[in-house]
Amino acid sequence: MASPLPAVHDTPDPDFAELLARRPHLKAHVLDGLVMDDVPLVQIAQRVGTPTWVYSAATLRRRYGALRDALAEAGLRASIHFAAKANDSLAVLRVIAAEGAGADVVSEGELRAARAAGIPAGRIVFSGVGKTEREIALALEEGILQINAESAEEVERISAVASAMGRVAPVSLRINPDVDARTHAKISTGLAENKFGIAYTDAAALYARMASLPGIRPIGLAVHIGSQITEGMAGYRAAYARVAELAQALMGRGLPVERLDCGGGLGIPYRDELPPSPAALAGAIKATLGPLGLPVMLEPGRWIAGPAGVLLSSVVLQKRGQNRRFVVLDAAMNDLVRPAMYDAWHGILPLAPDLLHAPLSPADVVGPVCESGDTFTRGRALPDLPPGALVAFLDAGAYGATMSSTYNARPLAAEVLVDGHRWAVTRPRQTHEALLANQLVPDWLGATA
Repeated sequence: MASPLPAVHDTPDPDFAELLARRPHLKAHVLDGLVMDDVPLVQIAQRVGTPTWVYSAATLRRRYGALRDALAEAGLRASIHFAAKANDSLAVLRVIAAEGAGADVVSEGELRAARAAGIPAGRIVFSGVGKTEREIALALEEGILQINAESAEEVERISAVASAMGRVAPVSLRINPDVDARTHAKISTGLAENKFGIAYTDAAALYARMASLPGIRPIGLAVHIGSQITEGMAGYRAAYARVAELAQALMGRGLPVERLDCGGGLGIPYRDELPPSPAALAGAIKATLGPLGLPVMLEPGRWIAGPAGVLLSSVVLQKRGQNRRFVVLDAAMNDLVRPAMYDAWHGILPLAPDLLHAPLSPADVVGPVCESGDTFTRGRALPDLPPGALVAFLDAGAYGATMSSTYNARPLAAEVLVDGHRWAVTRPRQTHEALLANQLVPDWLGATA
């Protein structure tokens, strides 16, 4: 894997105090060091070990509530369906489900996780470009709210599966509005060159075709233009305007349109970004789709879960290079792949109270994986971090654990949920024995020594 290029920023990195000021669930205690809600993170690291993912239930509730309230204050009939791909922890899903959220899923595994976490089938949306016949059948057996179809071929497949089962599938057509969300190329989904959705010019004809097929009940339109959108509302407004235009045309032809799926993608401030607020998104929806008078749906993931999580890690050693200081951690790109994959920036805070106020110098923070790309950051201002020092990667609650792997035969990290003063392990650390347990050696290769 090629080494990622360092991100170029026009402003200095935020300091520790600035990072904490924007994250109300984290605070620096004079004795306990870095604390999440009412739990010192060093306590978790000492008892559970590292690397470990830690999530704040209070933050999940607070951010879900902020989005829900913004939609209500805009006068929208709206439902929120958490994007399970961002974080499929059963504990996280259970917290959000208790607040009234549904789920947006893109696989059988995510559908089963949502149901296991207590999310009613009637609040689940199944998205994605490659649903198998098995997944479509499961969705129909469960009686989910809707399937978002992303191609003419998939529409035909849904019709065939539903007809064979004697069911009628509620299907929304996901359109590709060819709108630039001005986000990272790997998480842009609304351009014509992306694999997602139906070309806008083909959508009306396909919707009419869908209405004539057996086993399908067309219920509306869906759109999602990308993830980590921080460049204002222009992209959203352009996409929603196209949806509104198409919905009006369909209803003008006597075709049923029951609701509109607005997708997700609202960004969060990893570094010093100033992403649009939930109120701004609600305003964009109201201005473009509100006149239609239809219920709307949102599918946020990162905005709810991202700030709620941290990844705890221990320093293995500091390596002094010819011109650089390397801080080698026990967490690696197999745990948190976003820096290697997207050149993503994550705040890094030491847990110890004295290190939060110690002198700083540039350091490259790396993991132990045998890849140059296993680099979290370069030239970050950090204190001297001796072996055993503990650090937290901020804003790791979305696309962290769900994207992790066992590369280099490294077991999956543990997961913990903090709720006020209480905390519990919600996924034990994978053991090396479990890592090997499902592998088989053909008998013709002989017995091992």
